[in-house]
Amino acid sequence: MIETLLGGIMGGAFRLTPEIFKWIDRKGERAHEIVMKDKLLELEKLKLTAASDIINHKSETEIQAESIKALQAAVKAQNQTTGAKWADALSSSVRPIITYWFMMLYCLSKVVPLITIDSGVINWTAILSTIWSDADQALWAGVLNFWFLGRIFEKRPL
Repeated sequence: MIETLLGGIMGGAFRLTPEIFKWIDRKGERAHEIVMKDKLLELEKLKLTAASDIINHKSETEIQAESIKALQAAVKAQNQTTGAKWADALSSSVRPIITYWFMMLYCLSKVVPLITIDSGVINWTAILSTIWSDADQALWAGVLNFWFLGRIFEKRPL
């Protein structure tokens, strides 16, 4: 009798064992599917972010290209004459007049301290260090580069 009972229990246990393994396996598969769907969702989010970045970059590039075209058109329009001699003469005299005016002011700001040195009011070494500073040297280099290097680039075709 015990053998019958033990055989029934063992037979039932052996019959339930594959079902338990299937249930555990399905549970693992479902967890794996959830993880994979989460990963797929993250991948889609990254794709959308990348696509959005590409669109933003393209629009920024287009805006910059349009800005460059507008600047080129403005520079090209500056070089054209109107046909009225007085307007063209006035237009072409603006830059030189401003250049000479500010150059005169700059030179006066350097000459006035020299006059005070001559009168003996202030120490000449202190004045000389303020007359020619690093900023003056940089300004002088910029002016020379503008006038002399500009000719090289004007002669060379782009």
